[in-house]
Amino acid sequence: MISKETAEHYLWGNNCHGWHLVKQPEFSVIHELMPPGTFEVKHYHQQSHQFFLILFGKATLEIDGYRQVLSQHEGVEVPPNIPHQILNESPDNLEFLVISQPPSHGDRFLVI
Repeated sequence: MISKETAEHYLWGNNCHGWHLVKQPEFSVIHELMPPGTFEVKHYHQQSHQFFLILFGKATLEIDGYRQVLSQHEGVEVPPNIPHQILNESPDNLEFLVISQPPSHGDRFLVI
């Protein structure tokens, strides 16, 4: 059994948190927390196929230039080579799962 209380933790961005629930060479599941007003830089993955599932709060996702707002229990798929960015534009914490196959670490390219 694993939870964010027992998983490997890391910090990213501006005080955002991640917990590795599954960290395998071919597949990863990360529980992430973004405080209000935080955002990830726009990027893409050449190989990683991702799925974002919102657990709590509201997420703004920009995918290939289109913005959409996702609420609790809603998700979206991001194929490889598609620029994307997640933002927390709400006044509350945002928690979500990001599921990647293969894992996205080491396969991230910034969009300038």
